[in-house]
Amino acid sequence: MSTELPPPPPPHLQPPTGPSVGVVGQPKSIGKVILLSIVTLGIYTYIWTWRTHEEYKRYTADGVGGWLGVVIYFLISPVTMFLIANETQKLYQRENEIPPVRTILGLWFLLPLIGNIIWYVKVQNALNAFWVKRGAQPA
Repeated sequence: MSTELPPPPPPHLQPPTGPSVGVVGQPKSIGKVILLSIVTLGIYTYIWTWRTHEEYKRYTADGVGGWLGVVIYFLISPVTMFLIANETQKLYQRENEIPPVRTILGLWFLLPLIGNIIWYVKVQNALNAFWVKRGAQPA
């Protein structure tokens, strides 16, 4: 009987590991963000996008950051749905936790309006749980 372990997966297939040491993000009230997005006719979604990308960048020193994230959102908004879901997934993987969202969640853009809301609720719930677990005050 052999006790040899199988070889590890190639580096590009391994999740990022190791805790990040940056600034913990701020949980956001899901209802408040949805309400602000409606009242401002979508303008608040740019602020939310900037803040979310900036929080990733400050916590991990990785990602596109706030301004580039907003430019991507402005030019090709469906890409943002995949990008934010992917960065949320990587946040959890860096901490060796099972991510509650995956990049494929971005496919919700195919269902206008209600798909965006479902996507947002799933992503924001995952982010809120992540930040609270690291010491942030709940939204």
